[in-house]
Amino acid sequence: MSKQVEKPEWARIAEAFEASGQTQREFALARGVRLSTLQSWVYRRRRAATARAEPVRLLPVQVATAPETSESVLEVGNRPANDVP
Repeated sequence: MSKQVEKPEWARIAEAFEASGQTQREFALARGVRLSTLQSWVYRRRRAATARAEPVRLLPVQVATAPETSESVLEVGNRPANDVP
């Protein structure tokens, strides 16, 4: 039976993995940790970071109707696209 790892320790190991530049497999092998255990720690760390992130702000949008004409003009800067050399 393996020993229980406390949160500060597994969070530190997951953070070290993120900074290592190694694959999960390489890091787990070098640290003597089961790959599935490391994957779990990394997942939990990323999920916790997402929960602490600022909520997404939605902006109001007003949808206008399309013009009657079927011709569209692409403008680049202040010039119509057909004027661009």
